[in-house]
Amino acid sequence: MASSVRPARRRTAPSTRPARPAPRLDSPDLYLNPHLSLLAFQRRVLEEAEDPNNPLLERVKFVSILGSNIDEFFMVRVAGLWQQIETRTTEISMDGRSPSEQLELIRHEVTQLIEEIYRLWREELAPGLREAGIYILELDELNPQQKTHVDEYFRRIVYPVLTPLAVDQGRPFPHISNLSLNVAAVVTNGDGQERFARVKVPDSLAQLAPLPSSAGELAFIWLEQVIISNLRLLFPEMDIVEAHLFHVTRDAELAIQELETDDLLESIQEAVWRRRFRDAVRLQVNRGMPQRLIDLLTTNLELDSNDVYVIDGPLDLSRTRALLTIDRPALKDKPFMSATPKGFGAAPRNEIFAAIQEGDILLHHPFESFQPVVDFLRAAAADPDVLAIKMTLYRVGRNSPLVEALLDASQNGKQVAVLVELKARFDEESNIGWAQKLEREGVHVVYGLPGVKVHAKMCMVVRREGETIRRYVHLGT
Repeated sequence: MASSVRPARRRTAPSTRPARPAPRLDSPDLYLNPHLSLLAFQRRVLEEAEDPNNPLLERVKFVSILGSNIDEFFMVRVAGLWQQIETRTTEISMDGRSPSEQLELIRHEVTQLIEEIYRLWREELAPGLREAGIYILELDELNPQQKTHVDEYFRRIVYPVLTPLAVDQGRPFPHISNLSLNVAAVVTNGDGQERFARVKVPDSLAQLAPLPSSAGELAFIWLEQVIISNLRLLFPEMDIVEAHLFHVTRDAELAIQELETDDLLESIQEAVWRRRFRDAVRLQVNRGMPQRLIDLLTTNLELDSNDVYVIDGPLDLSRTRALLTIDRPALKDKPFMSATPKGFGAAPRNEIFAAIQEGDILLHHPFESFQPVVDFLRAAAADPDVLAIKMTLYRVGRNSPLVEALLDASQNGKQVAVLVELKARFDEESNIGWAQKLEREGVHVVYGLPGVKVHAKMCMVVRREGETIRRYVHLGT
């Protein structure tokens, strides 16, 4: 017979300490500022770029990501704070700060981030690339063969694309588009009077122009340097006094009264068109630009000195992503092969539905491949027993296999209905284009829901199986 002994319960004296008061949930001390928190995340990206355990081109990749992320931060977060100030709808953040106070803290954090990322580029990444035989050269480093190549490249590839714009009494300061990199040139025509001219660096061309190099090595020069070295051809019979670079970031947050609009598609199309003319929120200039040019730019862009960031290095580091196409496996992570669950891959379409019939399937991306989702939709599009497909689309790539499968399904006589989220930030134009193409092909399209952003990935396939109708569903977070 089992027995147990229960220990005697200790008698304790009642506590004399006063009860701790319940925390006030509206206390600013309990909350993190969302904008500063997002900048803390960007610092994590910087730490990946700093990590010497990462292969060199992977570190460059994180530099590119960070450059792009900071651009978006200004276009959305900083722009939103400025909108509050300008419309006088000032909201105090959950951590108790006004928009002006938040902007001051943001500038401090961003300035530190920029200094650290460019120090990393100058002192570690660019020298590391050179050690690996990948050279990004300055104009004064070119040998005679490379100088000749740059001039020929300019005449043949770059010159036909450029539109130089001078500013004088009859020609006002030009519109500077969002995220554009520009050459600011000062020219004279012999009368000694200086004139400002702007040349946009075309983003339709390779940002790193290839140069002749020794065997086993690669050499490039930034496209803006190619333009600066040939400014005399853009301004004939003028003297080039100096040339500098600047990069502009504009407010890109769409302002749509969704619940008041009669046509959401038309409202978003109009808002996307207006976005290109929104206020500037940041000006980046190269170190060495004289103050008189900075003043000219800030006056015409309606910015003040706190919106100017002086950069010691190539403007717009997001463009370093061009280096990621270099075929140097030793400088990259080993390719990761995602797993494919049983019943997918090269399986016939009936086996795909049979695999799902056996039980629910959980896919953990990217460790498991997304290809089964594509195969599932393609199988549904081709299967004569499938009656209908219903799906949501949030961000659609340029060559989307999912959209192609939906178009195939429509052409094969199936009922296809798609909700396309038009408010996917910075993909609005792309999604509008896809939605209109789907509609032209006979697909039933819903243009999102007013007041709601549909981010979930959902697809339902309706299939006839004997005398019954069965539904197969894909849900993604």
